[in-house]
Amino acid sequence: MLHSLKLKRMKLFGLIGFPLTHSFSKQYFSGKFEREGIADSAYELYPIERISLLEALLADQPQLKGLNVTIPYKLAVLDYVDELDAAAAYIGAVNTLQITYPNGKRLVKGYNTDAYGFENSLKPLLEPHHQEALIFGDGGAAKAVKFVLEQLNIGYTSVVRKPQEGCLTYDELDESWLKKATILINTTPLGTFPNVAACPDIPYQYITAQHLAYDLVYNPEETEFLKRAAAKGAKTKNGLDMLHLQAERAWAIWTA
Repeated sequence: MLHSLKLKRMKLFGLIGFPLTHSFSKQYFSGKFEREGIADSAYELYPIERISLLEALLADQPQLKGLNVTIPYKLAVLDYVDELDAAAAYIGAVNTLQITYPNGKRLVKGYNTDAYGFENSLKPLLEPHHQEALIFGDGGAAKAVKFVLEQLNIGYTSVVRKPQEGCLTYDELDESWLKKATILINTTPLGTFPNVAACPDIPYQYITAQHLAYDLVYNPEETEFLKRAAAKGAKTKNGLDMLHLQAERAWAIWTA
């Protein structure tokens, strides 16, 4: 009886997606709760096979205060939120849900904390000559990057494999583009473990010490993209700091 009462008083947080084989979020938040002595909170995995099952999950678990959202539901979850923050509305994807009960009625607000994580890990590296960026890839992750670059008044051009309006293809990249754009951002999964030899197909010979190379991939710590950029003197950054920052931003939203 006491155990069941204690469970009812617990604040629950968690991750929805499918499948959920390995979770950075559970490891991160479980470690955070232990380190900081947060005894009234727990973080669980909720591998729901269809996004429509979110409604039943929220009804069954009224202690849920917040959820992280991962593949394949970052877009589909938009149909299940009552409000969106500015970043999520622009990007068109949600990775964090805040669940509250003002006046006894459930309110689900969607956020995109990837933008916060990227911005706050990028800004300390920026120098006055970093005015233009090349973004490798044009998927969901690239949208968060574009949102941040626009907030920072940094121009950008997307680089893709197949011709696409408003984008460059990789074979169009030449020395003039690398001279103009001194921020290079990889938003593709190229180079992720175990395919560590892969990297964006760009003319690395034109990278200089003026360049900043940022890779959203964090496993391995130094991707082939970052390795090649560093060999030419560029400043480099992987995506691990961004991941930590977006997790801390989610916690701030949930506990506000």
